[in-house]
Amino acid sequence: MIDTYLREVFDLARQGQGQTSPNPMVGAVLVRDGQVVGRGFHTYQGLKHAEIYALEQAGAHARDAALYINLEPCAHEGRTGSCADALIAAGVRRVIAAMQDPNPLVAGEGFRKLRAAGVEVEIAGEFTEQAEKLNEAFVHFMRARRPLVTLKAALTLDGKIAAPEDNQGWITSETARAHVQKLRHHSDAILTGVGTVLADDCRLTDRTGLPRSRPLMRIVADSQLRIPPESKMITGCRDDLTVLTTSAASADRRAALERHGVKVLTFDGRSGRTDLRRLVEWLGEQKYLSLLVEAGNKLNGAALDSGVVDKIFFYYAPKILGGAESLPVVGGLGRRRRVDAILIDKVSLHNISTDEFAVEGYVRKEL
Repeated sequence: MIDTYLREVFDLARQGQGQTSPNPMVGAVLVRDGQVVGRGFHTYQGLKHAEIYALEQAGAHARDAALYINLEPCAHEGRTGSCADALIAAGVRRVIAAMQDPNPLVAGEGFRKLRAAGVEVEIAGEFTEQAEKLNEAFVHFMRARRPLVTLKAALTLDGKIAAPEDNQGWITSETARAHVQKLRHHSDAILTGVGTVLADDCRLTDRTGLPRSRPLMRIVADSQLRIPPESKMITGCRDDLTVLTTSAASADRRAALERHGVKVLTFDGRSGRTDLRRLVEWLGEQKYLSLLVEAGNKLNGAALDSGVVDKIFFYYAPKILGGAESLPVVGGLGRRRRVDAILIDKVSLHNISTDEFAVEGYVRKEL
């Protein structure tokens, strides 16, 4: 029955997708005498943690019950009180969790507090990998203190993202583009380059219509502040747009953007470009858990070369552009030798639509 209850826990946790950052998604199920007596899941706006909702629903039936949960109960005072203390006070007899909380403020302390009070604690190791995947951005942030950076691209089977002349229309299907919106919904921030804005006049918004705990922060890398004030990005700014630039940019252009409510960051990098590593550090300081990169091949190349990319999500369409002038997904100088190729681990394939698929994988980092 552990499998059954934990599967329900994961289903509950997923109901908080897009609504928990900077917190993790958590689901909780309380079981007494073989019957579910309480359920809960967390949203940031709802404030209470999943365990508290489950305890409230169970009431007196929580005594001697078993709690199934995907993440270790917290043991510290934050926006809410300690969940471990609440479980102890309610008389919960047993806690079965899929993983320990990587948050240094918890990091096993919840388990220790529960055990010290006589509560039986079990870690369901067969569900740990699934629990880490569910909250991979949160887990990564807690371990690295910076957001998880995903490079997303839509490309042909021969790795092209644009033709040399007319680029009207789409590479991938409407189904694939709808899937991209899910990636945006699960992200805290999204980055593109000014070249993409100039070419497409894009909005770069989350168009799922689903609730979020915080607005999707749209970021444009623009070393000279060429972004037009009349662009959809600027006119649609609602305190959700940041432009990353350099000290070489015009002060007048900066002031004009700021009058539109745009946040302008000056992070100087090499060769007159913006510093993407500093941007990722800044996002970490603001407690953004995840960054999605949707850009052209120059920024894709710069992001990979800078080492900030943690994973890729590439959508492949059943098309071939060919030719030396069609743009590959990654620009720049690239790797000059095969042995220097960027390596991708933990590769998985996703069926997107008829004849379309996506490749998800994680960039192997040098130790």
